[in-house]
Amino acid sequence: MNNNSSSGAQAAAVPRHVAIIMDGNNRWARKRFLPGVAGHKAGVDAVKAMIEVCIEDGVEVLTLFAFSSENWRRPEDEVGALMELFLGALRREVRKLRENGVRLQIIGDRSRFAPELQQAMTKAEESTAAGRRLTLVVAANYGGQWDVTQAVRQLAAEAASGARDASSITEQDIEARLSTANLPLPDLCIRTGGEKRISNFLLWQFAYAEFYFSDLFWPDFKQDALREALADFSCRQRRFGKTSEQIAAES
Repeated sequence: MNNNSSSGAQAAAVPRHVAIIMDGNNRWARKRFLPGVAGHKAGVDAVKAMIEVCIEDGVEVLTLFAFSSENWRRPEDEVGALMELFLGALRREVRKLRENGVRLQIIGDRSRFAPELQQAMTKAEESTAAGRRLTLVVAANYGGQWDVTQAVRQLAAEAASGARDASSITEQDIEARLSTANLPLPDLCIRTGGEKRISNFLLWQFAYAEFYFSDLFWPDFKQDALREALADFSCRQRRFGKTSEQIAAES
């Protein structure tokens, strides 16, 4: 477990882990009198821009909220188009990810996806497993409540089998069973599109994350916009429950 919430309380110049809620694709498309899927396609270029900046600036992990467990409620044709776009991106971009040293990790409940898409996910992860410059985490059919629930279920099964005492379960035990257990906790959450909520994304993991909200729609959030968010983060003081005076004394 790589919990970074206790590793010093001072602002870091660059966050180790950036998580992004990519919002505004449909509104971007409507503004241009285009179908919603056009906004999702345009958003792929923004993803490429994020990867470029993260590699250049030394971010270790980039997590993107691609498809939430609630997004199945969207119109059937939009969901179908998103699945096709996801499958196409996996097949088309995996070679570039591998060549750029990017390791792909997909989190979420894959059981609802078509077998073809599940196979493409596994193949893409295996193909990029050696990447060391950046870990790209794609949250697909992911929900923060689902993540905590599946972790608790694992612990409950261990307790029921006698493998552990339920009274001994700690926060660290839960965190070690989340889908992000092998990653540092997010330092910075960015949400585009002008909304100011986290929409069931990484609920446990965001306990000490800094938040940055942008009015830009996701397809318009490019290199300069991300660097502006990173610059804002670098000016913040992360106290993790301590006072400013304590932090000053420690520095």
